[in-house]
Amino acid sequence: MDRVLAVAAGGALGSVARYLVTVFGQSTAPWATMFINISGSFMMGFLAFIFAQKFVETNVLRVFLLTGVLGGFTTFSAFSLDVMTALQRGENSTALIYVLGSVVLSILAVFGGAFVSRMVFA
Repeated sequence: MDRVLAVAAGGALGSVARYLVTVFGQSTAPWATMFINISGSFMMGFLAFIFAQKFVETNVLRVFLLTGVLGGFTTFSAFSLDVMTALQRGENSTALIYVLGSVVLSILAVFGGAFVSRMVFA
């Protein structure tokens, strides 16, 4: 039950953080969601390495941060909606750049986060 509560609390924090980034970045939509996905992916890689190597026994903190906070913060469902909206507006180039940038840069960011974490904490 501790893990379920940790995920719920973390999810609430991550969702509020996502909302605030989106509100403050409204004039740059859909780029706010892209920023969220890339930075969230970086943090996922960074923290996943730390928990795997240094804090193996802290399952509640791990699920709070990774599943809860970052799961609530990263928004591929919002990403999908943004792509659909751009396509419906006829913004095909924007949609293509957004899809490729989000996917490729998020994957690179998770590797980057793990790399930086490894350099700092290994």
